[in-house]
Amino acid sequence: MDIASLFACFVIAILFFVIVAAIAFLGSLPGRIAQGRNHPHVDAINAASWIGLALGGVLWPVAFVWAFIPFGNSTPAEGSEVETLRKQVAELQAELDSLKSASA
Repeated sequence: MDIASLFACFVIAILFFVIVAAIAFLGSLPGRIAQGRNHPHVDAINAASWIGLALGGVLWPVAFVWAFIPFGNSTPAEGSEVETLRKQVAELQAELDSLKSASA
């Protein structure tokens, strides 16, 4: 074997490992995103991403988008809205109690 053939084998081996690493990174990306966002369906998203990659990338975009869908009070807008409503209810309750005590 000459030096050019050895170099070609080395380049092919490096490319193989880079492709495997890229597939592993892409396969775990939706699951890691969902876990970081405390998504309730982390396991399903992770499974869909790996199955999607195994099927040629068919389900992977679905899993990727699914990882970003907010659930519950996970978004700041919903959380602040709920907090505002709680304050309003507390103020109304205090006003109602003061009206009851004034009429009695």
